[in-house]
Amino acid sequence: MNDRIPMSVIPGDYAGLQPGEARCPGPSVQDIVERDAKPAPQALRETNYRFLGEEDIEYSRYTSREFFERELQEIWGKTWQWACREEHIPQVGDYYVYEVGPYSVLVVRTDEGIKAYYNSCLHRGTKLRPEEGIGSAQELRCPYHGWTWNLDGSLKSVPSAWDFPHVKPEAYTLPEVKVGLWGGFVFINLDENAEPLESYLDVLPEHFGSWDMSKRYIELHIAKVLPCNWKTGMEAFLESYHVLETHPQLLPGTSDANVQYDVYGDHVTRFYAVGGISSPHLEKRLTEQELVDSMLVGDRSVVGDDLKVGEGETARTVMARYLRKTLGEKYRASLEHFSDAEIIDTIEYHVFPNMVLFPGVSLPMVYRFRPLGTDPERCLFEILFLRPVPDSGKHPEPPEVAFVGEDESYGVVPGLDPVLANVYDQDTGNLRSQQLGFKASKKRGQTLGNYQEVRIRHFEQVVDQYVQRAVR
Repeated sequence: MNDRIPMSVIPGDYAGLQPGEARCPGPSVQDIVERDAKPAPQALRETNYRFLGEEDIEYSRYTSREFFERELQEIWGKTWQWACREEHIPQVGDYYVYEVGPYSVLVVRTDEGIKAYYNSCLHRGTKLRPEEGIGSAQELRCPYHGWTWNLDGSLKSVPSAWDFPHVKPEAYTLPEVKVGLWGGFVFINLDENAEPLESYLDVLPEHFGSWDMSKRYIELHIAKVLPCNWKTGMEAFLESYHVLETHPQLLPGTSDANVQYDVYGDHVTRFYAVGGISSPHLEKRLTEQELVDSMLVGDRSVVGDDLKVGEGETARTVMARYLRKTLGEKYRASLEHFSDAEIIDTIEYHVFPNMVLFPGVSLPMVYRFRPLGTDPERCLFEILFLRPVPDSGKHPEPPEVAFVGEDESYGVVPGLDPVLANVYDQDTGNLRSQQLGFKASKKRGQTLGNYQEVRIRHFEQVVDQYVQRAVR
């Protein structure tokens, strides 16, 4: 903790500090969590920051078609990506089409388990299923000429087979895509030599030991096209530095400058923002009761007797107790085993290249960013809310995707809290201007903070590791 460093000052050299050592004045995340009435799990009681450099990140990587095409080949063709949830395909014959860039993968539940195939007929290349989404079938039949495969990928029938004596069934099995399962998510990888999913996920399985994501269900699924490169969109959600300017309404009850940033292996980073405290940017310190009253995100908006701060209590304790009770009743699931931090804090993991995962209870989102077709300056942004499965163990059926028009507010989505809808409007409202600004700028790159934007630097360094393979 460096109390001598003021919050607002012209940047310069700070005596005695190495690059990356400076931190926001005031209590750290660990200082705050240490005082919780119901202690946080070990995964939240550690820090793992590394200084990764100070050089600018070139704007051309967000606009160049050449760079984008290398990404399509070396990143999207060779990384583990979350394609769907297991509840999307619960029965034999259920399938999900996942698409990214030019790639299309058909994920199918078979008698032997979940398999994935290139979504292309081996006759003349027609997509076996024309577009992304879910469906069910007991065979995979091409809509053009009727070539048909069994769910296990073996060739079942060819119309006018007499005209294809050169087609040997064993040579015309549908080519498979690697599949991995973790936390109720189905991952795919187009690289047949890919490392196992478990090692790719690095610390994630260990950290999520008490957060069983397979015991969550999809309450809401939102999708919106964004007028920016997929990395532009992704990076807007890798830091909290923007909260002061973009989300000023959140400052009374949400940390921002004192968020904790952690960097693990190549594929996993984290930020951890505590709730129930004020932003260090605010001059006036709020009382514990004022903090409770200000926590107006999602289910935090009702203030009653259960939200009155007692003697010796903190806003964090009161809010966690309230949400543990009300959310447990709402979702018919016991939440007593969750710590205060897991109930109210914003815990966000990024899994390279495009998955953002929140294991907390009150803000239980998963984000996904994908290139939209082969346009380097458009992407698809998806938000899923994953709620606790009821104690009965029954997974509710996944909802249809709620599409938000490019110029529409997230407020059009039925069931989305209007406070959160406004936050998402603020988040994505900056992206068009940023993407256009890349081209308008005389300066040729973005300058990142050493600590608050370290996850962006890490992300771009890993992008380079993959992309550079295409030029070797």
